[in-house]
Amino acid sequence: MNENGGDAGAPGRDDATDPLAGEDLYRVLGPDGSPLPDATVPDLSDEEFRAIYRDLVVTRRFDERAVSLQRQGRIGTYAPCAGQEGSAVGSTHALADRDLISYQYREHGAVVVRDLLSEYLPYWMGHESGTEAIADGNVFPLNIGIAAHLPHAVGAAWAFDYRDEDRVVAAHFGDGATSEGDFHEAMNFAGVFDTPTLFCCHNNGWAISIPESRQTASDTFARKATAYGFDGVRVDGMDPLASYAVTREAAERARGGGDSSGDDPDTLRPTLIEFVEYRFGAHTTADDPTAYRDPDDVEPWRALDPLDRMEAFLRETGRIDDAGVAAIRDEADDVVADAIDFAESVAADPADMFDSAYAELPPEVRRQRDELLAAVEEHGKEAFLREE
Repeated sequence: MNENGGDAGAPGRDDATDPLAGEDLYRVLGPDGSPLPDATVPDLSDEEFRAIYRDLVVTRRFDERAVSLQRQGRIGTYAPCAGQEGSAVGSTHALADRDLISYQYREHGAVVVRDLLSEYLPYWMGHESGTEAIADGNVFPLNIGIAAHLPHAVGAAWAFDYRDEDRVVAAHFGDGATSEGDFHEAMNFAGVFDTPTLFCCHNNGWAISIPESRQTASDTFARKATAYGFDGVRVDGMDPLASYAVTREAAERARGGGDSSGDDPDTLRPTLIEFVEYRFGAHTTADDPTAYRDPDDVEPWRALDPLDRMEAFLRETGRIDDAGVAAIRDEADDVVADAIDFAESVAADPADMFDSAYAELPPEVRRQRDELLAAVEEHGKEAFLREE
């Protein structure tokens, strides 16, 4: 795939308000939502284009509500994704439902596309049933340990290949993960054993408070793929259609071996995709981004808001109107409200915290469990609930 979907001076691209102007990366939409002159718009039906927009809106609405829920003490620490919806939603639409997504912790759009929001939200309320549910939808439970999931993702991809299953793995991680040994081990293994793995690096400019410039001496994160013998590509991660197109091509290569045209059977199947984007808010709700970045630095990136660009594209091409936008926004409100209602209906069981950690509980842990459950039985669950 050509990494440059349009030149800096092309119509549909206002360099004065475009933080990615002049960057060597793949794009389909300019900041105003118009397709760039030399870009190829993905061949999707009107319904598929609208589905991408719908999932962007649901993801943004979920993000807003989740931050509010955390501030109210109704969920735990949460990782906001505003600004990064385009890469998660676009890339997931490019995959088959049978493909596995190895999730970091900010790609909530992937869960939305897989229609798992209600089942997923309980995780953020402290219920492990939330991660179990998304696993049933071919999404690996989210990973807090940075890059620790990448060797497992490559192992799953290797297993798919070994069993001749027509499945690929899309492994998501932030740019900070590239400084971890697990990243390099996973990349090397994928290259040596030619596993059907898509390494989805979300370069949002910051690894919590560490800027990209202090994270790597490489010109780009995508270039790191060269050391492991396979392709790396940079894409505008705030462009949902570009994210879709790059992921689709990488998935086809991973699925079939060789490049997507079949002309080069020696091309390895893994791909490192660097989604260049920006998080509008904090790293998590426990973070204060004003301590390490100037709020004025965020504003230029809002010109690339993935929701605004996708909506503008749909309006310009006659695929949606005011009524259609309003209907999707209303649907998003309902979907998120239903997810919250479901999540808050999940009852906590104190015995759950002792499950799945050991095949057989050690005597001391068993004693602690029995003592706790006996106390709950004696005093009632209400005695252990926090007063609101």
